[in-house]
Amino acid sequence: MFLLGQNVGKYQILQNLGSGGFGTVFLVRDTWIDKKVAIKVPHRQSGKEDDLLQESRLLAALNHPNIVSILTAEKIDGTFFIVMEYVKGESLEGLLDREKVLDQFKAVELTVQILKGVEHAHKAQILHRDLRPANVLVSEDGVLKVADFGTSRILDKAHANTVIGSPPYMAPEQFAGKAQLPADVYSVGVMLYQMLTGMLPYFSPNPAEIERMVSQGRCTAPRVRNSRISKELSDIVMKAMAPDLTVRYLSASELLEDLQTAADIDHRQTEMEEIRKRLRARESPKRGLCWNCGRPQPQRSTKCPFCGETL
Repeated sequence: MFLLGQNVGKYQILQNLGSGGFGTVFLVRDTWIDKKVAIKVPHRQSGKEDDLLQESRLLAALNHPNIVSILTAEKIDGTFFIVMEYVKGESLEGLLDREKVLDQFKAVELTVQILKGVEHAHKAQILHRDLRPANVLVSEDGVLKVADFGTSRILDKAHANTVIGSPPYMAPEQFAGKAQLPADVYSVGVMLYQMLTGMLPYFSPNPAEIERMVSQGRCTAPRVRNSRISKELSDIVMKAMAPDLTVRYLSASELLEDLQTAADIDHRQTEMEEIRKRLRARESPKRGLCWNCGRPQPQRSTKCPFCGETL
């Protein structure tokens, strides 16, 4: 593995950005053009070259502002790695560790960006299979980018049915190795649930137990855990995580449309409530009547000026 300060071809290793199940990501400087980029070094370096290039080729086919861009792939001194754009910021996982629970408008805004990237990948028939907060990057400008397509597959390939993913974010059919596009929709639903409530809908250290709970679909609605969430948004999240494919959203586009509609409704309701509050604040208190003489009283008076009785 590379060391900090080491030069690998034209790339100078600056920082270890993190390591996952399939590779380690480094921040590097391209010394030829003096630009910071990220490189991902797969843990498994053996095997056919086509297998090593799979993620690079998948990402190269995707050009979208909400997906991490692939620049090139390199093999230097026998080590293969992928060169990607460097997203300065943090992962959604880091954001949630710090904020715990997000305002529903912020949660929807972030989820809409994720869905736009996922929708673009799905149009190319590319299934991510491991959508989770650690694989979503948030730039300093608030732009989200879906990353780590190392587990992705093109759906028309037979080996797309391998059981791969992170159990708390996996759809029931994914545990059975039958993941299709709605499996990614389910994962996005789990992330939105987590943003809104600060917790996962299902969790156990035992993946088999998670599979059992997910298949039953008996999770607590997000609105029960956070009363500030609108009923419409809570229902959308539950539909996105439905174990039954006849109930769940079948595409990122469907979920995206409903989320944007619900967000518009919520914003209008919030604006109307703010208007009502301002109007109520301007209203003058109604004058009461004296209980003794029955005459109207001056505003905020504590004693009747006509009969002298205390009000």
